[in-house]
Amino acid sequence: MPGPSYSHGTTLEQLIGQTIGDHFDAQVDRHRDREAVVDRQKGVRLTYGQLGEAATRLAQGLLTLGVAAGERVGIWSPNRWEWIVTQFGTPKIGTILVNVNPSYRLRELRYALRQSGIRTLITAPGFGKSDYLGMLRELLGDLGSGGLPHPDFPDLREIVVLDEQAPRGMLTWSDLMNLGEDTPASAVESRQAEVQFDEPVNIQYTSGTTGLPKGATLSHHNLLNNGYFIGELMRFTPKDRLCIPVPFYHTFGMVLANLACVTHGAAMVIPGEGFDPGQVLATVEAEHCTALHGVPTMFIAELGHPDFDHFDLSSLRTGLMAGSPCPVEVMRQVQSRMHMSEVEIAYGMTETSPVSTQTRADDPLELRVGTVGRVHPHVEVKIVDPATGHVVPQGTPGELLTRSYAVMLGYWENPEATAQAIDAARWMHTGDLAVMREDGYINIVGRMKDMIIRGGENIYPREIEEFYYIHPKVEDIQVIGVPDVKYGEQVMAWIRLRPGETSTEEEMREFARGQIAHFKIPRYVKFVDAFPMTVTGKVQKYMMREAAVKELGLESAAGQTTA
Repeated sequence: MPGPSYSHGTTLEQLIGQTIGDHFDAQVDRHRDREAVVDRQKGVRLTYGQLGEAATRLAQGLLTLGVAAGERVGIWSPNRWEWIVTQFGTPKIGTILVNVNPSYRLRELRYALRQSGIRTLITAPGFGKSDYLGMLRELLGDLGSGGLPHPDFPDLREIVVLDEQAPRGMLTWSDLMNLGEDTPASAVESRQAEVQFDEPVNIQYTSGTTGLPKGATLSHHNLLNNGYFIGELMRFTPKDRLCIPVPFYHTFGMVLANLACVTHGAAMVIPGEGFDPGQVLATVEAEHCTALHGVPTMFIAELGHPDFDHFDLSSLRTGLMAGSPCPVEVMRQVQSRMHMSEVEIAYGMTETSPVSTQTRADDPLELRVGTVGRVHPHVEVKIVDPATGHVVPQGTPGELLTRSYAVMLGYWENPEATAQAIDAARWMHTGDLAVMREDGYINIVGRMKDMIIRGGENIYPREIEEFYYIHPKVEDIQVIGVPDVKYGEQVMAWIRLRPGETSTEEEMREFARGQIAHFKIPRYVKFVDAFPMTVTGKVQKYMMREAAVKELGLESAAGQTTA
């Protein structure tokens, strides 16, 4: 008879009882002359000693501006070396770093600035086709005439631009770093001594089923320990060099990459601001990277690069594939063609810092390509019947719950959503359907909610639906995810127009461009007169998905085997 679907990551190794700032300083002292950061695109290389000096100078600059403990510092930028300096400088003085998605447009940026109450915003001038400074001008006007604070954003006091020049009323990165000269390092040390490891250090926005993003609030203890044990299970040492094409604003880049490296004295190698498969392959070769992270779509693009066979990837040993279900065949090719014999799969969510389960480097191939691993050290998982809350037997699907040091403090200023996600016993309800094998390894078999995972980006249909309700021609809309070979899923919108109106797929997509993040814009649009409904009037999205798979010819993508 199978046992209960419960597992506890027992270990003799204790959790780290330090703040991120204190642990970072210890690592700087231990690995001072080792290379810590390589930004290939910007031509910047920093040793741990230099990274430590830059992080302290940033903290001094923020103190000079008057930033208090508990205030929020936002960063709106693609991957670049200053992001890492900010990640390790802000915890020193007890401020809370708010990660702003580089794909955000006006509507989303406005909400994040207001909801989190960002005091200081560090921003790149732009990224790709996104003009960050232009969007800020649209929100705030000419800061040279009125300055900050702005009536619509009363908490915002300073904007720092990652450039040599900044518009009137804003600071440059150099300005901020030079301001640090006016505040002694001892002031940082004094503030740092007051910070406790259970205090919040980071807010990361996740899309919500209500249509409004929720700010997962994470502590020093959450993030530091999760990053450490991720690195431990990957067998990281100071000799490792991790190529990081995954975004820093997400826990994949910030924790699975940066914190996993820093807690082990390894090097963080940035191939570029955004993902480019050729750039990644060239970086691995030139920098002799031993590890490479990515979502499945990134590995698919790298394997499919026309010059793939011309790159020397023999230095690679390991890496993590996470963010969305991992096709088994892709995992096999990564192991064989990319020399990543110890590549692993990790599963988690932002609210759990993020990793709850992970495969191990010495797991048999079957487990490393066919499951999301077993429970992390110091973490508990159980699988329950969604209707009763009772633990189900091993081999029976149910909702995956997790409880540990890694569960977030809650959603920022949203106690109602927090109570819905974390129960009275501190179990985090993931909303994912999973099966636990008798050996404790877990398979994710579906999602209870309607979340779409497109190339590692979590998308909630309700957020897109809420946006389209403002279109004058749209009477009703339902958004679903449909299978896609490259991205795992794509967004599809079923739209019922108002009587007498006509429209096109392109018109609907054009309406969203520049208003919501590009990955949320529907790839497919279908105009309908009605939606499939239950007798009680509930939309049957699973029937919509089944119909879409047939109509669009996506049967092969729907049948793709994943972990």
